[in-house]
Amino acid sequence: MSDVIQLLPDSVANQIAAGEVIQRPASVIKELVENAVDAGAKNIRVLVVDAGRTSIQVIDDGCGMSETDARLAFERHATSKIRQADDLFALHTMGFRGEALPSIAAVAFVELSTRTSSEDIGTHLTLQGSRVVGQEPTACPVGCNFKVENLFFNVPARRKFLKTNATELNNIMTAFERIVLVYPDINFMLYSNGQELMNLKAGSLRQRIADVFGKKISQELLPVEVDTAICRITGFVGKPESARKKGVHDCFFVNGRYMRHPYFHKAIVNAFERLVPEGMQVPYFIYFDVAPADIDVNIHPTKTEIKFENEQSIWQILLAAVKDAIGKFCEVPSIDFDTEGRPEIPVFDPQHDAIELPRVKYNPEYNPFAGDSHSSKPRVTPGWQHLYEAATTVPSYSEENIFDPAPVSETSTIISEKSPVHYQYKGRYIMTAVKSGLMIIDQQRADIRIRYERYMELFKQKTANTQRILFPVVLEFPLSDSVMVDKFMPDLQRMGFDVSSLGGGSYVVNGIPAGLEGIDPERLIRQVVDDAIEKGGSDAESIHAALALSLARHAAIPLGQVLSNEEMEQVVNGLFLCSNVNYTPDGKAILGILPHSDIEHLLG
Repeated sequence: MSDVIQLLPDSVANQIAAGEVIQRPASVIKELVENAVDAGAKNIRVLVVDAGRTSIQVIDDGCGMSETDARLAFERHATSKIRQADDLFALHTMGFRGEALPSIAAVAFVELSTRTSSEDIGTHLTLQGSRVVGQEPTACPVGCNFKVENLFFNVPARRKFLKTNATELNNIMTAFERIVLVYPDINFMLYSNGQELMNLKAGSLRQRIADVFGKKISQELLPVEVDTAICRITGFVGKPESARKKGVHDCFFVNGRYMRHPYFHKAIVNAFERLVPEGMQVPYFIYFDVAPADIDVNIHPTKTEIKFENEQSIWQILLAAVKDAIGKFCEVPSIDFDTEGRPEIPVFDPQHDAIELPRVKYNPEYNPFAGDSHSSKPRVTPGWQHLYEAATTVPSYSEENIFDPAPVSETSTIISEKSPVHYQYKGRYIMTAVKSGLMIIDQQRADIRIRYERYMELFKQKTANTQRILFPVVLEFPLSDSVMVDKFMPDLQRMGFDVSSLGGGSYVVNGIPAGLEGIDPERLIRQVVDDAIEKGGSDAESIHAALALSLARHAAIPLGQVLSNEEMEQVVNGLFLCSNVNYTPDGKAILGILPHSDIEHLLG
């Protein structure tokens, strides 16, 4: 029997490793920027073209690499971060596996220019698919300049499944934000197609959060700080009034590394229990300082899953720290016992202190129109009674003409069989008699279906009426969300929103769609954008559907609103003009009919 097991070539092994480490352009930026941070850089610039499909460039002023190190850095498991297995439990750097650079070089064209401070001439290295195609001395500043082009050129399946440029750029900015929030003492710059997206100056952590997510969020944050023998926790949590359903910025960092931890997230949710409505969350930025020996970051190549040795104890510490921050913010004024020199206010005694109610004196005989100078007779229009006959006439509906409508043909629709009088149950359901029984309509879902089809029609017609608002509203979005907002901007304007960009993630709202008067425009647009970002979608049709559904939800009749018979009639008529009367756009039932036979059986 011949041997069938063989050793894979290094190029194939690197491509397999790259499938785990390098998933999209954002992964390349994460690895290169983390290496720049480990190199001690104080200024880091990131330049992307076509959301990283065409080119990614990371420039830093760190310690740089020698000629030998530059060549060796692209070999698998070559690293300067660790020397032995025990070093895995004493990590103080972002990277340690030595897989990032060889994984990037395996699926892209890479150029590296680097120089150390002790050398006068640097090194320029060129690689294509893990092959070194050129190495020469070059003049360059101290630090590293990585340029990655044609990502996934030799893995067409991976390149084909990349999302649109707007989505990939949003992922890049999200990965970039997770790094800049850990190192507020480093200057970061991000450019896309030559346009500056971020220019973050070194400063405090609170200032860095405000620079990334807008100045408004800085006013909504409460400081959190606790130091114990197990860990040290610092950072910020949002005030209860900053709670939102979607688009909340929640970040955990441990020893300068971003992580996902649903268990710790539950601790913050429990701390705000009964302070915020159910289903809503507050923003938070929590930083853990834990002994490296008490955590394990070597679980997944992305290093976002981390195991803690004292997980339950840290959970309790985090819960107590957040509750303490909330308590300081919502503290009750203390009782003031220093009353010396203040006037004494007597205590009211109802038995001895009688109180006489004030009396109003008036002359019942007084007539301001009495007298010769003001005497006049009131003018009475003859035949005035007939003016009020129409107002006093109340239309009467007998049992026959309400519940036993005239016979209709079989081709008649339900809308022609319904009763002219409707009944509203608990401010939520519209009940009306039809030929086959009792029809029950969810008024909110029916209004969602009506408005959804109306907004979808506006997209097709590309015309909508705009209602100008008296005072323009300025909105601030995180720069990662502003990429998607710019993508939705033409669609928002087509729906009737008068929105324009001010730059830097700020937008001004001058008008909203007609018919939405009385709705908070800031809250409405934020919810519409959050829903659209959550739904995603790459084609125009899915984006239009997500925007139309979100706007219809927030503009629909609220639960519990009492409707007049005319308003209920409008809802019912509008529903039966829709293409689908049975379900909302997201698949929820709108109406149901209780057959007449079931009613007879129920009461028989």
